[in-house]
Amino acid sequence: MSTPSPWLHEAIARIEADYQRSADTHLIPLRLPAFAAHGIDLYLKDESTHPTGSLKHRLARSLFLYALCNGWVHEGSTIVESSSGSTAVSEAYFARLLSLPFVAVMPRTTSPEKVAQIEFHGGRCHFVDRAGDVYDAARAIAKETGGHYMDQFTYAERATDWRGNNNIAESMFTQMARERHAVPRWIVVGAGTGGTSATIGRYVRYQRHATGVCVADPAGSVFSAYHRTGDAALTAPGSRIEGIGRPRVEPSFIRTLVDRMIDVPDVDSVAAMRALSQLLGRRVGPSTGTNFVAMLTLACEMRAAGERGSILSLLCDAGERYLPTYFNPDWVANCFGDCTAAETRLQALMG
Repeated sequence: MSTPSPWLHEAIARIEADYQRSADTHLIPLRLPAFAAHGIDLYLKDESTHPTGSLKHRLARSLFLYALCNGWVHEGSTIVESSSGSTAVSEAYFARLLSLPFVAVMPRTTSPEKVAQIEFHGGRCHFVDRAGDVYDAARAIAKETGGHYMDQFTYAERATDWRGNNNIAESMFTQMARERHAVPRWIVVGAGTGGTSATIGRYVRYQRHATGVCVADPAGSVFSAYHRTGDAALTAPGSRIEGIGRPRVEPSFIRTLVDRMIDVPDVDSVAAMRALSQLLGRRVGPSTGTNFVAMLTLACEMRAAGERGSILSLLCDAGERYLPTYFNPDWVANCFGDCTAAETRLQALMG
C-alpha cells in the first residue's frame, strides 16, 4: 500500500483551510409582488461572492481535491484546463494556492479581460484557432509537461459529493429552512459542464424532496435537444451566453437528473440580465439572466395553475466582468440585435 506524500497532505490541508476561511454564499429573496401575492417566492443564491467571483469556485475546489485524492496531481504537476471562462479563473486560483503551474486552453477570440483575470492568478493562456480544438490541445499540453488535464467537462458531475458534505444543494436547502416555502418547487440552473444540475438532481432525489430541477438552456446549445432525444452524438453551433451551453454533449451532463429544460433566446437572456441588475441594484452576468428567464417562466406557469411554492436559482457571477461586452449597448446590438421587445416582455412578466 502506497503512503501519501507529505506534499499531498499539505496540498489537501491548504484547500480545506481556504474553504474554512470562506463564509457561505448569501441567499437573496427577489421582491416581485406580482408573484408573492399568489404565494410564489423567488430566490437567488449569490455565487459571485466566492474569492474568484463565480459559481465555478466550488467546481474548481472539487476538481482539485478529486485529482489530488486520486493520485493524479503531484508536487510540481502542471495543471491544464480547457476553459476560457470562470472555471479557468478559479482553477488558476487553486493552482497558485498549491504553487503549481496552470495553463488554460482557450479560443483565440477570448476577451482580453478574461485572459487578464487568469493571468492575475498566475495562470498562462494557450490559444487555439477553433473552439472545438481546446480538448485535444489541453490533452497534448498535459502529456508534454507530464501534468494533469483537469477536464471539467468529464469530471464535474463526479468530483462533488452529492449526498451532502457542504455541497451547493445542501447549502440551498439549509438556507431555505425558515422561508415560507422551505422546500423549493423548482431549482433552476444553467449547464456548462452539467455538474451543478447533476449534484442538485442527485441530492433532491437522495433527500426525497418534491423539487424539480430545471435547466435554462441558451440558444445554440446542444443540451436541450439531447435532453429530448437522448442522442449523445448531436452537435450544435454553441452558445453566445458565456459560461453555459455547449456545442457538443458533455459527459458530465446527466439528462435523467433534469426534469425540465427551458430554451432561452439570447435577447431574452440579455434583457433579463438588465432587468435583474436594476431590481437588485447591482450588475449580474448574462448566465444569471438566462436563469432568471426560466424562473419567471415557471413562476407564470405556477400562478396560472394556482400553485404556491418557491423557485430558487443561482446568481452565477457579477456583471462587472462583462462591462465591455454584455453591458455595452453597441456590443450587444452587433452581437444580438435589438433587445427592446424582449425587455418589454420581461418587464410585463415581472409586473
